[in-house]
Amino acid sequence: MTRTRLEAFSDGVIAIIITIMVLELRAPEAGTWEALRPLAPKFIAYVMSFVYIAIYWNNHHHLMHTVDRVDGAILWANMHLLFWLSLVPFTTAWLGNIGPEETLPTMIYGISLLMPAIAYTILVRSIIAEQLAHSGGLHSKLRDVVGVDVKGYASLGIYLAGISVATVSVRLAWAFFATVAIIWLVPDRRVTRTLKS
Repeated sequence: MTRTRLEAFSDGVIAIIITIMVLELRAPEAGTWEALRPLAPKFIAYVMSFVYIAIYWNNHHHLMHTVDRVDGAILWANMHLLFWLSLVPFTTAWLGNIGPEETLPTMIYGISLLMPAIAYTILVRSIIAEQLAHSGGLHSKLRDVVGVDVKGYASLGIYLAGISVATVSVRLAWAFFATVAIIWLVPDRRVTRTLKS
């Protein structure tokens, strides 16, 4: 399989995920500000999830530029990532219905953010393994780019901290989740820099 086919499939799945999320937003019955107020939790949950999905799409796009060959491990690692991303609309809807101040929906939402991050890390490691195997253990473009991946592993730790602290303070949990989004909001330029050199 080629990189472009994998990337096209992933783009399609991500587009469907975003579509499913937006379909959860229902227009109010009245044309007043008061009618919009009850929709605020759903809209906030949608915006946060849209940002997270957009971050994954952007970084997945950059990641695929380091791939020359796709093997079975990369295919399954990519499907693993898409599986976890596909659950984000469910947790977003639940959070929007219940409200972001509830402990359990916040924790489950945090888990739905953590699991794609773990899956993305597995995908990165699968690509590196394929590149090393193909070069006889000598070279991996992606390994040169990510190094020890401090940004990725720090994100996993921050998600775990947010999930853990949700039982004490939901607002603090959201601060942790937002921190990860801020860290990744700017696309990872390491790929672009490495491929240009």
